[in-house]
Amino acid sequence: MLKFQKQPLMRRVLLGLAPIALHAVWLYGLRALALAATTFALGVLAEWLFERKRGGKVSEAVLVTCALYSLALPPRTPLWIAAVGILVAVILAKGVYGGFARNVFNPAIAGRLFVYISFATVLNQRYSAPGGFGFGAADVVASATPLARMRAGEAVGLWDLLLGNRAGAVGEGMILLVAAAAIYLLATKTASWRIILAEIASAAALNAALYYGGARGALPMESLLAGSFLFVAVFMGTDPVSAPKKPGAQFAFGALIGASVVAIRTFSAFPEGTSFAILLGNSFASFFDEIAARAKEAKAARTAAGAAAKSPAAAPGGVSAAPAQALGEGGTR
Repeated sequence: MLKFQKQPLMRRVLLGLAPIALHAVWLYGLRALALAATTFALGVLAEWLFERKRGGKVSEAVLVTCALYSLALPPRTPLWIAAVGILVAVILAKGVYGGFARNVFNPAIAGRLFVYISFATVLNQRYSAPGGFGFGAADVVASATPLARMRAGEAVGLWDLLLGNRAGAVGEGMILLVAAAAIYLLATKTASWRIILAEIASAAALNAALYYGGARGALPMESLLAGSFLFVAVFMGTDPVSAPKKPGAQFAFGALIGASVVAIRTFSAFPEGTSFAILLGNSFASFFDEIAARAKEAKAARTAAGAAAKSPAAAPGGVSAAPAQALGEGGTR
């Protein structure tokens, strides 16, 4: 019998994703539902097979992985490609590391990046513009994403980005819904505000520097609203397992991700750089935590040394003033 671990934090993430998923169905119809059904069925099955051998339960975190992965795909992704990606995510990026809380990389991003590299030609042709009332809309002719249009020198309307009226991945459509989810996750202390703030601030700063500095291929500031940057920053960059735990490390982690996204988008052959940036950040997460821990220990040692030096009871040579006075007045022991 299939049993799930109870994970309130993961349930809050799913609740934050729910409006985005419903909006995706409105935009792309049955195709979005088919992607979700394929992803959830195979993802849960793969984790159940791993946990059955260990005598454990299926984590509710795998539901988050499945939801994020399915929402990160182009709406017309062939179902067999979606199946390959979710199996890579659950088996190779999570199961082989020992299951929940032991994985180094965000599973959903690992699966997404695997299929984007392995089937790049196919997936780049599977984006389509929303069809209004959804059902059957994903069967329309392939459309260029806002990031691809920006690279070609075309203008992209700000309102189209905010309201999701453009081609893109299934769940990256309406930025306003992503922003609302971010507010909910932060209010419930489900996501780290430090990571989200550092991601956005570093990306905006580098993007502005490149654009106004005239760097080759630099994109306008609207690029932060295009693609999956905010969706990934809110839901995947803040993954509590693959992100750092120390406050200072979280700032460094978020800054690395935000800057990497802009650098990859601007100078590489990939118009979208979020998946690479998250995996790069995951690689440095434990390193950032270690540096933050050492810095905290060093600060505590300096504070203790300073307090000892200022203490009136301290005397040269490590002997307190009171015993020294007693020895001076009362002879020897």
